[in-house]
Amino acid sequence: MTTAFDPIDLAGVRLSNRIAMAPMTRSRAGEGGTATDLTAEYYAQRASAGLIITEGVQPSVVGQGYPWTPGLHSDEQVASWRKVTDAVHAKGGRIFAQLMHTGRIGHPVLLPEGLTPVGPSAVAAVGATFTPEGMKDFVTPRELTGEEVRATVADFAAAARNAIEAGFDGVELHGANGYLIHQFLAPGSNHRTDEWGGSVGNRIRFAVEVTRAVVAEIGAARTGLRISPANPLHSIEEPDAEETYTALIDALEPLGLAYLHIMEGAEIRELTSELRKRFSGVLILNARTDGPTGPDALALIEDGTADVISYGQLFLANPDLPARLAAGGPFNAADRATFYGGEGAKGYTDYPALGE
Repeated sequence: MTTAFDPIDLAGVRLSNRIAMAPMTRSRAGEGGTATDLTAEYYAQRASAGLIITEGVQPSVVGQGYPWTPGLHSDEQVASWRKVTDAVHAKGGRIFAQLMHTGRIGHPVLLPEGLTPVGPSAVAAVGATFTPEGMKDFVTPRELTGEEVRATVADFAAAARNAIEAGFDGVELHGANGYLIHQFLAPGSNHRTDEWGGSVGNRIRFAVEVTRAVVAEIGAARTGLRISPANPLHSIEEPDAEETYTALIDALEPLGLAYLHIMEGAEIRELTSELRKRFSGVLILNARTDGPTGPDALALIEDGTADVISYGQLFLANPDLPARLAAGGPFNAADRATFYGGEGAKGYTDYPALGE
């Protein structure tokens, strides 16, 4: 029987176990969206994961939707990430950068003067976002022109190239949680009538073209995709989720991606199983649970539901999570007050390992 502690081949890269660190925004980037020495320490502490997937990293200036998040679109940012990847590799870890364009999620105060959030259509999300000036309501995004959609695809490819230059083992495209790729997939946020909207085939086009461009730039073995079918976060409406995501995976399957990372919503295990049948690569699952993903989720590897299980909060608070899972605990509790932002080690690199 396969267990979470067995190694696995990820498109030619050997992972020491089947426990992944899920991407988690921490809002602790340095000046100019750079990774810091503390960033390197944070990820190196968690290098015993079979695979680390970083926090969302913006592929362009306008792709930023939160304060103090890092990028991969400038020389300074690329150089700063090198110390992170070096630190993780020195401890035998593997690390992918998650490329996250937030699209309509954000606010103009987070962007250089004159820029505003963009999206597939001029449809605002309901709610507000945190900024250095306090909570602000989401604004109506500027609809991308056809030419700008193509330029955005190119931004993802350029950021992927920068990730490899920075020493990452690959990239994960963030097509989940109501951000730009997800906004194109969902009819509630995509009202376009051109080649990028309307039918399922047109709505999946942006996700497919971004993925193809990144594969052309760095290779399929270094490319993964994260999706969250029917996830209503950030005002996403997907009444045809099954049709949309089966079409998406069917379109991407010939590319030979390294992995598909599914963030499960309520009552979609059946869809997860269907997508697993259609996708021949490694399936990473952030399983649907009543609370943070816990030890019970490891059984989903044993029964064949997934190849790898990703952990968010539990990895945030337990830098040596694979060892703790193998031992049956104990587990540090996560401090929610320090999830986003902050200075120094508190709530970031000060969670103790076993025996400390």
